[in-house]
Parts: sequence; structure tokens; C-alpha cells
Amino acid sequence: MSGTLSKSRPPDSKIVVLGNPGVGKSALVVRFLTNRFIWEYDPTLERSYKHHTILDDEHTLIEILDTAGQEDTMQQEGNARWADGFVLVYAINDRQSFEAAGNLKHHLDMLKKTNVLCMLVGNKVDLLHERRVTTEEGEALAVELSCGFFETSASDGGEDIPEVFYELHRDIKRRKSIETKGRRRSSAQQVKHVFNRMLNKIGNSS
Repeated sequence: MSGTLSKSRPPDSKIVVLGNPGVGKSALVVRFLTNRFIWEYDPTLERSYKHHTILDDEHTLIEILDTAGQEDTMQQEGNARWADGFVLVYAINDRQSFEAAGNLKHHLDMLKKTNVLCMLVGNKVDLLHERRVTTEEGEALAVELSCGFFETSASDGGEDIPEVFYELHRDIKRRKSIETKGRRRSSAQQVKHVFNRMLNKIGNSS
């Protein structure tokens, strides 16, 4: 973490971690933040974390919301509207959680009325002997959903876990940059339009 970042600074990206209960959402977030693995946690608690780092030579603040396993509809919609991007987690030994991740993406697209930015993560690759979802199936779903794709193990750790969050942050940053340029261009066009109308009025009145 960097002490040069103001505590009141708004986050550069806001990420929500979603998935069925038991897929390892909290374990994945804690492994990313602390490089530790937790065996037990309260699955009913929703937690928010602020992660300060230097990424691509820039001071960066990422806010991460680790959702509870059981959310009501209003809570889900509130979290969806708050977020810039999503990490959709399933367990490779749980096919139902894999199918739920796909359904979540479609639901988020409808809520946000756009193709939301997300990473699809197949967790628990340390349990290969229990695998129910192949890597190829995960890759195919990611292509269908226009998501990035990773297979990870929150238990074992590894470089892929930070990349899940950092790559999503980079995608969010790129989209924000494009949207900001679009707004600036639109504002400039509006000013130009108003100026031309003023000129026309002056010309017509002379």
C-alpha cells in the first residue's frame, strides 16, 4: 500500500466479486490482498476493501466489494450499479456455479444496459481430481460473454490472482478514458453548434 494516496481520494476502479456461495470469493479476495489463504469465514458478511498499489507506474486505488453468499434483489442491483467491473467466480468442481456465472453476466448486462466489463474465474484448480468443468468450457464461456478468463486456486495462490484484478482494472481504465474523450468531443460539438447559431443570428439580423 502507498501512503501517498489520500484517504479521501475516490477509487480509480470499483470491482464487485460475485458467484455462488462456496466458490471461494472471499478466499480469492483475501489471497489477492494479503497473499494468505483463509480456511474459515462468515459467508453472510459483505466486505469492502481499498487496495492501494503502484500499477503501470501510476498510484492506483482499487475498491473491491466481496459480496455475501445470499443477497436480496435490491442489494444485487445496488452493487451492480455501483461497480465499474465484475469478477465472476465459479468452482471447477461445481458445474451449477459455472452455469450461474453465465447467468449472472447476462443479468448484469441487462441491469447496466451495456456489455459489462468482467473477468470469469474458475477457482479451486487445486481440486483437479474433482473437476466438473473443463478449461475449454471456461474459455468458451468467456468468449461468449466477452470476458477475460483465468483458472486459479485461492488455496495455492499464484501470479494469476493479482492479474485477475489488475487486468480488469486496466479494462475499466481504458473504457473510462474512451468515455471521457467521447464526452469532451460531444461538449465541444455542442459549443460549436451554439456558436454557429449565434453567428447565424448575427448574420440574419444585419
